Amino acid sequence: MKIVLSPNPYRDKNLAAVREAERILQDNGVETCMCLPFRLDHSMEFPKGLHLKDIHTEIKNADMLICFGGDGTLLHSARMARTYNIPVLGVNMGSVGFMAELEVGELSLLSRLPKGEYTLEPRMMLDMRVLRGERCIFHDSALNDVVISNGAIARVIDMTVYGDKDVIMEFSGDGVIVSTPTGSTAYSMSAGGPIVEPSAENIIVTPICPHDLLTKSIVLGKDRVVDVKVGQLSHKSAYLSADGGRSFRLTGGDTVELRCSRHRINLVKLTGRSFYDILNHKLGRK
Repeated sequence: MKIVLSPNPYRDKNLAAVREAERILQDNGVETCMCLPFRLDHSMEFPKGLHLKDIHTEIKNADMLICFGGDGTLLHSARMARTYNIPVLGVNMGSVGFMAELEVGELSLLSRLPKGEYTLEPRMMLDMRVLRGERCIFHDSALNDVVISNGAIARVIDMTVYGDKDVIMEFSGDGVIVSTPTGSTAYSMSAGGPIVEPSAENIIVTPICPHDLLTKSIVLGKDRVVDVKVGQLSHKSAYLSADGGRSFRLTGGDTVELRCSRHRINLVKLTGRSFYDILNHKLGRK
């Protein structure tokens, strides 16, 4: 069994957690390699003797990817895991970490992996295209959400949201979030959207600060095709981002098309904690 360990050095100081995980896994006969999930500041210093490999090379023949960081680190790494159909296990080094299976104090549970004492939980993803007229000018995918927003400028943008070409809502506001059930506990929840359990396969549309009292979040079936058409912007700006990644600038009249992806991300489950156990703990209910 080969496992790629992917730490976020900004979260895991001196890579203490990932090195402990490496020791536990190697003691249990697992082949490991350590790979950074993204490029770092050149001033970042690492422990002496640490051998880092290229994640794009190592992940091709790996059996699993373990991410050390917050949900952002896991979302970033999920793109590569999806490409090679590799399951992902998250170790929480952030403040919340809804998608992480383990906390740092639970690393000993990694010894279960080579024994096959784990399950896989498939998570739905969204495919997204930006259409300018009839031409696709940008495409991406998301495990959490796709966000259209006004950026840092406090100006409203006009949007029309369609479901299979039927108008669902028309409003002016700061933007709109289209999320998966996995992303329902992220930005969508903060914007007043519903919490949807991950085993459900739905598309959740949540307006951001709509300028009326009747425009609310709505939950759609997974087979719907959701189109968000951006109104005329004149001197305004609108930006698109998938899973909090790099922004793409939209122009007036652009349509963002979203649908359930044929790809899934498999998250590794080790602890037996239910979604509601995690939810109540993270939200401070117990």
